[in-house]
Amino acid sequence: MKPRHRRLALVAAGLLLASAGVTLALGAFRSNLVFFVTPAQIAAGQAERGALLRVGGLVQPGSVERDATAQARGLKVRFVLADGPHTLPVVFEGVLPDLFSAGRGAIAQGRIDASGTLVATEVLAKHDENYMPPGVHAPDAGQAGAR
Repeated sequence: MKPRHRRLALVAAGLLLASAGVTLALGAFRSNLVFFVTPAQIAAGQAERGALLRVGGLVQPGSVERDATAQARGLKVRFVLADGPHTLPVVFEGVLPDLFSAGRGAIAQGRIDASGTLVATEVLAKHDENYMPPGVHAPDAGQAGAR
């Protein structure tokens, strides 16, 4: 085999290995992507009942109720996720994230039961993408930074 042909075979083998690696990486990336559905999509029948879902929306103000029984120790929470006119009641037993509050975005993962309530196993709080450290929102914060 001539050196030119050997080089061509090595380049072809390298390209084949690189393309196989990229294909495997993209396949792993695609399988790890997790999307969420909205209460409007659930109301439209675009989500299967009984399937594991992630539902995103705003926590309706005034809807957060904690079960204060001694047995539950206040860890059982009921709230409503809203997406415009569509709502979805959620029940979660566990510790909520610190950023969780009424009127803010949240994503709840779980299954919808026969009554149409999402029984959540995990709740994630969405934060504002315009994060500012505490104290920056103060009226004189701009002047303090200019010094």
